[in-house]
Parts: sequence; structure tokens; C-alpha cells
Amino acid sequence: MPQINKSTLTFLSGLKLNNEREWFNSNRSRYEEARKNFEAFVQAVIGEIVKFDPIYKGLEAKSCIFRINRDTRFSHDKSVYKTNFGAFMVRGGKKNGDRFPGYYFHIEPGSSFAAGGAYVPPTPWLNAIREKIEENADELIRVINNKEFKKYFGALDGEKLKTAPKGYPRDHPYIELLKMKSFLAYRSISDRELTSEGCFDLVVSAFRAMKPLHDFLTV
Repeated sequence: MPQINKSTLTFLSGLKLNNEREWFNSNRSRYEEARKNFEAFVQAVIGEIVKFDPIYKGLEAKSCIFRINRDTRFSHDKSVYKTNFGAFMVRGGKKNGDRFPGYYFHIEPGSSFAAGGAYVPPTPWLNAIREKIEENADELIRVINNKEFKKYFGALDGEKLKTAPKGYPRDHPYIELLKMKSFLAYRSISDRELTSEGCFDLVVSAFRAMKPLHDFLTV
């Protein structure tokens, strides 16, 4: 069973305390080992996703994993490296996250999680989702009230507008869904869970429970 090694988490903890090129270069072999561990885990997860979401067939982990180097050009935080590993599994790879819903896996000491859905979708996509909600909100309500969805995620997550979106009345019966700017499912993972033998099944099961949400968001 694929597993996240404790040494992978230990490396990220060390990087958080020593976020500088000299330390990173001195520990490059540890980084390579940690990245390979994460990539192998993600590739195995994709292999399971394909069983319930066949459109992911052929997707490679390396096209889903984000670089560890930070882009500091427009940031006040000049830290050189991210202190996490993240993979966004979406059809065609992470570059298509503004077109399709996807599955996201994030490991970071004390802040790991499995999540997915549509994060701040561009206006055309967001408008299409809202139109679908207006036409068939019952479908989305069934998805988020499903016992498996509630078991892993509790409720639909995501930032909302403070008022009704343009073109919709404030007293619309589904106004709280229409006000959403993101449609997310989120499940935190403790460090103990992350490095346990059961983590792989947890992540795959959470993503399987997320699939009906993705079906609704694919418009």
C-alpha cells in the first residue's frame, strides 16, 4: 500500500525552519527522496481515481505536482521555497484548473488536507454553474447531503458574495448557493493520519465521495 514516509514530513519541517538555498542544496538528496515519495503516492492515487473517473486515464503525477520553488516577484514574502508538496489532479494536468474541477492533495506538517471542486472559477464557468444551480439546485443539494460526502467533508465550502450575484433576486430560494464564488470539498488530515497505512484509502475514499460534486460542476 503506498504510504507517505515520516522522513518526507521531517524534511518539510526542516525546510520550514531553514528556508534558504544553502540549506536546501545541502539537503537536496533528502528533497529528492521526499519528492519521489510524494510523486509515487500521487501516481497511485490517480490509478485509483481512474476506476471511478475514467477521464483521468493516462494522467501523470508529474503534470499535477507544483514546483517547490516560490515565485517571489510579486510577494512581500521572499521565502525561497514552499514548505509543502501539492498536487492538483485535473484532466490534462494542473494547468487546466481554471477549466475543470479537480482533486487536490496537500502535505505540510500540521496542515495536510485532501480537497477539490472549483476554486474561484473564471466568470464564464462561474456563470454556467449558477445557471445550473437555478435550473437544477436539487441535484447539487442531493450531492452535498449524501452521507459519504458529509462523512468526509461535512458541508460544501467556499467564499461567498455578501449579496446576491447580478441578475438574481436576494430572496431567491437557493441564494446561499448562488452567492458562492468557489465550490469546494475539504478534509483536513493530521500528521498521524498522513503517515499511517490508512492514509491512501482515506484520500482515495474522500476523492470518490467528491466525484458527484465534480459531475455537477462540469458544465
